[in-house]
Amino acid sequence: MKGEGSEGSSDQRPRCQNVTVRFVVYGAGAVGGVVAARLHQAGERVALIARGDHYARIRSNGILFRDPSGETLLRIPVVEHPGAIDWHHTDVVLVSVKSQHTQAVLSDLAVGAPPDLAVVSLQNGVRNELEALRRFAKVYGVSVACPCAHLEPGVVEAYSSPCTGLFDIGRYPDGVDEAAEAVAAAFRAATFDSRTVDDISRWKWRKLVTNLGNAVEAVCGPPARRGPIGELAAAEGEACLAEAGVDAVTAQDDQRRRGDLLTLRPVTGRTRPGGSTWQSLTRRTRDVETDYLNGEIVLLGRLHGFPTPVNALLQRLANELACRGGPPGSVRPEDFLSALA
Repeated sequence: MKGEGSEGSSDQRPRCQNVTVRFVVYGAGAVGGVVAARLHQAGERVALIARGDHYARIRSNGILFRDPSGETLLRIPVVEHPGAIDWHHTDVVLVSVKSQHTQAVLSDLAVGAPPDLAVVSLQNGVRNELEALRRFAKVYGVSVACPCAHLEPGVVEAYSSPCTGLFDIGRYPDGVDEAAEAVAAAFRAATFDSRTVDDISRWKWRKLVTNLGNAVEAVCGPPARRGPIGELAAAEGEACLAEAGVDAVTAQDDQRRRGDLLTLRPVTGRTRPGGSTWQSLTRRTRDVETDYLNGEIVLLGRLHGFPTPVNALLQRLANELACRGGPPGSVRPEDFLSALA
């Protein structure tokens, strides 16, 4: 195991109005933990907000970061609550909790963080930025494509190399400013491919359709995502967005953006086991973000009188598995399809 190290120099750090920023990563799970690790390795100032056993392990031992090249123990400052952060108006908070925890996180942030704090959502779903905008004026969305995992306290894993992930950022609801450019530059220096976009909401809606497969993995197992259930969920989602008049980036544009930038490789001899919802069920967190992914399509369908039986069933079954602590892949694909008939 490699020891902790920092690559890069201070003159590479992003600056807003000539002030070096600190990244406060709220939620040190798969995405948040990997982003924090890469930013720390690139020489950025980073602090973590974590919870429970994960917080305790990071505080006592550091965060163990694994990627295809091996594993590194990183000593990154960590607290359990934002009230323990000595906030500065130049801080940038990277919110990476699951969407079902956004309300509580924003409420805690609003109590002690400065009102001009830059709030960057590294989250799946399309409602997090809107909720942040109720409390903070400077809100940014990021369309995240980052194959990563968090399955045990104190450990995060990144499966793509040499590019760790794609992190396109824009101000919410639209536009690009100096802060967005600075954060994108920091991501690029930390092994992410990051571009600024002036229509981030359209990219987040496209990512939502991609994320409909998360519940398929969780309910029926990862192979089912590439089978008929995954196809049905995505097709239903596309049709519902069209019916509701949602302007999303096309699948073709999304594929061109991704290209061949992400190259998945084994980590400690193991391929990435499953997506974020699969990981939540595996860790038995007792809640999942499905209400804000498949449930978003269900909501749109109900508002516009469009049937969404596939995503409604995925939403219900994923929540049932989470509530009872059931393992992912508990439903056979043929049983799921029969339930739709």
